[in-house]
Amino acid sequence: MKKRNIYIVLIALGTSVVLGSCKKFLDRKPLSATYDDLKQGTLEAQSFGLYSNLRSLAGFSSLPWLDFHSIRDDDAQKGSSQTDGAEINAEFETFQYTKNDWATTTYWNDHYTMIYLANKELFSADSLGVTDEASRRNVGEAYFFRAYSFFELVKAYGEVPLLNYYYTNPADGIRPKAKVDDIYAQIDKDLDTASMYLPLNWNDAQGNSQYPGRLTSGAAKTLWAQTYLFRKNWQRVKELCQEVIASGEYALLPKFYDVWKDGLSGAGKNSKESIFEMQALIGQNGTPNYGVAWGTSQNIRQGGASVEWNLGWGWNVPTQNLVNDWSAADPRKNMTVLYSGEFDGGSGEGGYGATIPPYNKDSLGKSGFLDQPYWNKKVYSDPAMRSYTGQVNNAGAADWINHRILRYADVLLMMAEASNELGDGATAAAMLEQVRARARNSGSDPNALPPIPFTSQSQMRTAIKNERRWEFAMEGYRFYDLVRWGDAQSALGALGYQSRNAWYPIPQPAIDLSGGVLVQNPNY
Repeated sequence: MKKRNIYIVLIALGTSVVLGSCKKFLDRKPLSATYDDLKQGTLEAQSFGLYSNLRSLAGFSSLPWLDFHSIRDDDAQKGSSQTDGAEINAEFETFQYTKNDWATTTYWNDHYTMIYLANKELFSADSLGVTDEASRRNVGEAYFFRAYSFFELVKAYGEVPLLNYYYTNPADGIRPKAKVDDIYAQIDKDLDTASMYLPLNWNDAQGNSQYPGRLTSGAAKTLWAQTYLFRKNWQRVKELCQEVIASGEYALLPKFYDVWKDGLSGAGKNSKESIFEMQALIGQNGTPNYGVAWGTSQNIRQGGASVEWNLGWGWNVPTQNLVNDWSAADPRKNMTVLYSGEFDGGSGEGGYGATIPPYNKDSLGKSGFLDQPYWNKKVYSDPAMRSYTGQVNNAGAADWINHRILRYADVLLMMAEASNELGDGATAAAMLEQVRARARNSGSDPNALPPIPFTSQSQMRTAIKNERRWEFAMEGYRFYDLVRWGDAQSALGALGYQSRNAWYPIPQPAIDLSGGVLVQNPNY
């Protein structure tokens, strides 16, 4: 089977395979098997189903994820039109959290759906008693997805039910909340196993990946490092980042805008900098269509009858605060912020040589004008790809764009932060400089973003915080960074943030379904 076809199988295999009845597992087929052979492998089919659910469940791939991760910070806002999703403005931008809303309930349900499916695969593996290498890799994938889901939940809600077992009776899924430490203990167990079972890569003898986007030990260790970052276990963060760096599997791409290339060449997809990303693919004239709403949900939204620039739903847009705070000397600014009414910067700034229609706050919804002054350029869709796929309006005008979930720049900046907190200023400065040097070399001014030498732990801590803000703008890191740093009140207080807003209230439908076994979070 050719690499492209295996790639399609990885993103296409749907929930019908995962939720359907399992055939008895009699014969393990090699990973280079045909699609028909793959269907015979219970664990392989279930693993592929986990990837399919990652890209199809909105809690991972679309608006609910953006609400929780990005729209709550000071650098991003809901965007779109004034009336589209108007409830999100108060709920996530001004921290008037609600207990019963489609987005919040979807986020909760989708993550527990993924946990349930991972538990089902782990139950299958245990029942079958498989020990071969291919099956261990499948098991590693299930452990990763369960840990990833629990990590997202514990960041969002704090204490949540620890459903780490497979069940068929719905009553067995009703459990009280577990302590945060117990959730993290489960995450540690899962990622310890995943990092051992998952391969370093999925390369064939010629060094070509057989399964682009499939999980690796590097992905498990990167996610694990993130979890320790939130617990301020600096030594473990440093150790895990060192292992990922020493693997030699990853590197920063030469230019910052290279990361976001999702056009016909696909040069930015599954690149050397990618550690894990959600897969999306649309073929010529829309066939095949294994699209993901990630890109379309954030692309330019144009009011009125015109569709030429109605490229998406227009959510997750830069705030005026981000634009004002970000120095024009940083090349990443014009590679992250797309300005209405201005030239897109051309290929040297991640653009395509087009002039964006204007924004006029007094003409919202009128033909020819855009609904926001700024847009997230990291998902700016290639016009050649729009033409190739036939996706020319917001019905799917950027559904081929991959979501970069884990990338190597985060490893370097986690390593910098942990090293600084451990008193190793030299390593912190060296890791920081790798990220700054790539950003500097992405522009035309060789003197931009000069190296920052270590002078004190406090000075370096501030420099790392700033670097994370600029490097990961619009990617969904900042809100949780502000919370874990203890900076959320000072950064977000003027928007309405209070200490209780670090955790979201448990969705009321989940409490109702539990018959009161689930207890609401404090102060809600």
